[in-house]
Amino acid sequence: MAEQVYEGMYILDSNRFGRDSERLSTQLSESITKAGGEVLVSRLWEERRLAYPIKGHRKGTYWLTYFRLDSGKLSDLQRECQLNDGIIRQLFLKVDPRIVDALVEHARTGQARPSQAEAIDAPKDGDNSGQNEKQETVAKAE
Repeated sequence: MAEQVYEGMYILDSNRFGRDSERLSTQLSESITKAGGEVLVSRLWEERRLAYPIKGHRKGTYWLTYFRLDSGKLSDLQRECQLNDGIIRQLFLKVDPRIVDALVEHARTGQARPSQAEAIDAPKDGDNSGQNEKQETVAKAE
C-alpha cells in the first residue's frame, strides 16, 4: 500500500485535556507513530461547546493533526483511537497531494499564504488601478 497524507481531527475530553494536556497530546502523536506513521504537524485547534452531547460530553477540545501513514494501517489507528478514553470522536481525511504543503504550513503557522490571485490583485504602494478595475467590472455587471 502507498503512504498517504491524512488530516486528523480529534474531539478530546475537555476535562482530561485540562488536567493533563501534555500527556493527551503526546498520546495522539504516539498512536500515529505506533501505527507506522509520521506526524507532520499537530496542534490545538479550539475548545467549544458541542452541537449535541457525545458520550455524555457537552464540551470538547478540538485537536488538528496532519500525518503520513500507509493507507492499510489507518484501520489500526482508528481502533487505537476508539480504545483511548480521552478521545470522544475522531475523523481522518485523505489530503490531496497537490495541497499538502499549503495545509501543513497553514496548520504550523496559523496563517495562510496569499493566493496568486490576491497577490496579483493587491494594489501596489500608491497604485489604485487594481481597485478601479474591480469597481468598473462590478459596475458593468450591474
